[in-house]
Amino acid sequence: MNAGATDKAAAWIYNGLWGVLVEWFRVPRAAPETPAGHDGTAHSFNPAPGYLRYVKLSFWIILVIIDLALLAAWLVIFSEAGAVWALALAIPWLVIMIVPDVIAYIGIHLRYDTMWYVLTDKSMRLRRGVMLVRETTITYENVQNVSVRQGPLQRYFGIANVVVETAGGGGGESGTGSSSHTGVLEGVSNASELRDLIMTRVRQSRSAGLGDDDHRHRQEERGAFGAEHLDALRAIRDEARALAERGNARS
Repeated sequence: MNAGATDKAAAWIYNGLWGVLVEWFRVPRAAPETPAGHDGTAHSFNPAPGYLRYVKLSFWIILVIIDLALLAAWLVIFSEAGAVWALALAIPWLVIMIVPDVIAYIGIHLRYDTMWYVLTDKSMRLRRGVMLVRETTITYENVQNVSVRQGPLQRYFGIANVVVETAGGGGGESGTGSSSHTGVLEGVSNASELRDLIMTRVRQSRSAGLGDDDHRHRQEERGAFGAEHLDALRAIRDEARALAERGNARS
């Protein structure tokens, strides 16, 4: 089955189906909102176009293998049962070969369109899913490690995964999604830049927390020695001087 012809046929179906799914299942097409209380500039983006090509290639390889197997089965029917049975099964056989290709095309694009990454100054939010939408929010204060992972095929398409591990994450990362302790930004073309950006914000978040503690500590110190305390110390000083002067006068 020609991939280009299937793409053109499926694109027309996809555009119509996308609108139906949005209406029926309330599929969110826009980026998720900034987490509450996390002010500042929000940077929203999808996976890179190379990620879409990467996933489509993986599916096409599987579908071509299936189509070749179905074609071989039809040829066996043609040789064993005769031309009449083979021609009678030709149209259903073509439907069986084409429909999965169209469904795969639609599913791949729906998954790609609904994947969003939002980075703010304090946290990140990851969303994926069509019928079952899943959003994960990770605050920079909880991030323990950020790494870039890239396989040979991903390298060919110029993409990689940015894996963000939080406290208690351990080995829960699966490589293709987000868990309660791990978030994955799949299929990004600027993985190294995103890793550095996230790590910079992690350091800024921790530095800001330390600065707040120091500020509170200085306020407590200033509060412990207020004006009333200084007045009391002056009174004690004056009383001590008066006692000293009286003692000198007696002597």
